[in-house]
Amino acid sequence: MKNMHLHSSSLRLGLTGGIGSGKSTVAAMLARLGAAVVDADAISRRLTLPGGAAMPAIAQVFGPRFVGTDGALDRDAMRQLVFSDPGARGRLEAIIHPLVAQDTERQTAQALQAGAPCVVFDVPLLVESGRWRPRVDAVLVVDCQEALQISRVMQRSGWSQEAVEKVLANQASRPQRLAAADVCIYNQSIHLDQLAAQVRQAWEFFGL
Repeated sequence: MKNMHLHSSSLRLGLTGGIGSGKSTVAAMLARLGAAVVDADAISRRLTLPGGAAMPAIAQVFGPRFVGTDGALDRDAMRQLVFSDPGARGRLEAIIHPLVAQDTERQTAQALQAGAPCVVFDVPLLVESGRWRPRVDAVLVVDCQEALQISRVMQRSGWSQEAVEKVLANQASRPQRLAAADVCIYNQSIHLDQLAAQVRQAWEFFGL
């Protein structure tokens, strides 16, 4: 299998997968192989913690009821609003996305300066956003059947099946994600060592 890493600078790899696919586990495995992982979700969560950079604008646009007593985003209230009001997601993204982009650029510059062979952009909505694909050299998709995604998320989060299905409905379908993949890791009822072997294969495929 020929590798894809055709240039000497760091490979920019987009990592995505539906909720409950095991994407975070794969990101951690890539980090152990030497990748610098930029986690868009973690950046977004940090922005909405007490004192987070997004909180003043969120309070202004959405009102104080979306700010918890600790000063963080009331995630449950916001989730319900986004599901019931299609425009709310756009208003929230207009606040958060530019701030995520700034922090992503800062972390990427640090990784490149440190000489990381690969910068992995862990982005749940990479396929959906459209703005991410031009920024990465290749896309790695973590895939499994929808029924397994639902059971994993219910198990770890205590959400109802209906709540998980609503999240899935707002994400790209499996065929859409697979169509965007340069490499796919199939994480369906396999052991961690088997998953790690697939991750190493992908790493070698990209010439790393």
